[in-house]
Amino acid sequence: METNIVPCSFSIRKMPYLCALAGGALLCGGVAHAQSSVTLYGVLDAGLLYASHYPAANGSNAGHIYAFNDSGTWASSFGLRGVEDLGGGTRMEFRIESGVSLGTGAFSNSNKNAFGRQTYLSMDNDDYGKLTAGVQFSPFFRSVVATDPRGASFFFGSAETLYVDNVFVTGMFNANAITYDSPKIAGLQGSAMIALGGEPGDFAAGRQYAFRLAYDTPFVHVDAAMYNGDSGGTAASTPAPSTASFAGRTAGVKFHFGQLDFGADYALYKVKGGFSSQVYGTGFNYQMTPSWNLNAGTWYTRNGNNSRDHSILVATGVAYFVSRETTLYTQFGFVDNHGRMNTGFIAGPSLPHEVPGSTIAVNIGVRHTF
Repeated sequence: METNIVPCSFSIRKMPYLCALAGGALLCGGVAHAQSSVTLYGVLDAGLLYASHYPAANGSNAGHIYAFNDSGTWASSFGLRGVEDLGGGTRMEFRIESGVSLGTGAFSNSNKNAFGRQTYLSMDNDDYGKLTAGVQFSPFFRSVVATDPRGASFFFGSAETLYVDNVFVTGMFNANAITYDSPKIAGLQGSAMIALGGEPGDFAAGRQYAFRLAYDTPFVHVDAAMYNGDSGGTAASTPAPSTASFAGRTAGVKFHFGQLDFGADYALYKVKGGFSSQVYGTGFNYQMTPSWNLNAGTWYTRNGNNSRDHSILVATGVAYFVSRETTLYTQFGFVDNHGRMNTGFIAGPSLPHEVPGSTIAVNIGVRHTF
């Protein structure tokens, strides 16, 4: 949930530094537009993790593990979002967003940058669409998330887990990116992105581009996207480079039956010099009551270059909404790896990869949004 900061009484009373941070003259002075707003928002998510196997540095089995786990369902993060209504159906927006580890207080889930999740400016018009410039999620990554069968968990046993397992955060946090999202027409919406990398003598270094087409109705959501990226370029100078060279393709569908969502998806991660992972997933997300949610998903992954490399990942979760902002959850996962496959449970540092054979994991935690 996002908490709206109404200029300027809230910021003076509770956040005296906000006006200086976002431009005190614009927020608090007489030139401010009545339609403008700045929003502070975030997610804090932490819990405990048990896994029957834990990978050592050399990939062998180091035994079971009990650990503090940051971001069991959503990435612990915070940010500022500002919107100004320019009139005529046009809005200007900015966003700066960072990730944080609740375990250490360090930057996390943010490509090891201060504001490496999303940092952009955008202009949105009801009739002509939206143009966004800066660090942002690619249309390819947004398509993967939109058709994730489980829906309710991005960081444990999900389509995002397998995304990170294959290509880290390439295509997730795109530096130097420009994206156009079309207006929705008869349920159809298209998106196109180019991220300009480049280095002296090599314009293509680090260049990334993606396209997406989505169809959305109250009954069904269909999504498809492609991504191509080259290694190197200016983004590779960041603490954790997110310019791995890979080609991605995805397609998925999600059906809505009242409080039940059922979906299936496919994704291809063809990494240069590495695996060509073909991922098939299916699952459901069921809001049983306003307070209880049940979800489950299964993903089969095979290496298109060698069929002996394959894995199956199964995950299920139950969430209890204590309030609109606070959620208690528990999750169970099972993974079975064959050949050189090392599919893990978590889209983060805890269990990004796993050892050959079967492993079970249990995660319990609490999530608070603001």
